[in-house]
Amino acid sequence: MERIWYPKVKRLFDATFSALGIVFLSPLFAIIALSIKLTSKGPVIYRQVRLGRQKIPFHLYKFRTMGIADAKGLKFTTLDDPRVTKVGRYLRKFKLDELPQLINVLKGDMSFVGPRPELPEFAEHFPDAFQKILEVRPGITDLASIKFRDESKLIESGTDIERIYLEKILPRKLAYNMEYLEKCGFLYDMSLIFKTLYAIIFK
Repeated sequence: MERIWYPKVKRLFDATFSALGIVFLSPLFAIIALSIKLTSKGPVIYRQVRLGRQKIPFHLYKFRTMGIADAKGLKFTTLDDPRVTKVGRYLRKFKLDELPQLINVLKGDMSFVGPRPELPEFAEHFPDAFQKILEVRPGITDLASIKFRDESKLIESGTDIERIYLEKILPRKLAYNMEYLEKCGFLYDMSLIFKTLYAIIFK
């Protein structure tokens, strides 16, 4: 029964709490934006094309954590990546660079909880899996996000990063995404939100 009514309730939850989050966190947004502007050249917000529900592309928003030239065409960030600014390193550590995705949630591009949106060129390698996964809105967090919170540690600079991601990391993420589709519901989504907050604060 929950599978019938939950999508509408979930969208109402997303719209309400993303709007409230933007309002209440606006002072933090301003501080972060000012910090980025004062320490590096370029826009405050970094945009990247990702695949949304029904494979419709959209621009995912993040606070910029690199110089504008370094961020251009960015796909991966390695551990201790020298391209990341000092402010950016702090933002990434506490996932503050993800806060602008509240705008994506408010717009309806994303949900608070759902499979993380992938780059179109990577989704092409697993068409059947993404056909199923993208029946739902992608999210800010999901089970794969929690399990791979320190993904950059798994990718060592100087190696074939894209091959490692496609062969070793993305298939595991897709397995977690499939698991999410089987379990998704209000209580499960709430548990993932709390697990995400716990991982950010205590780990």
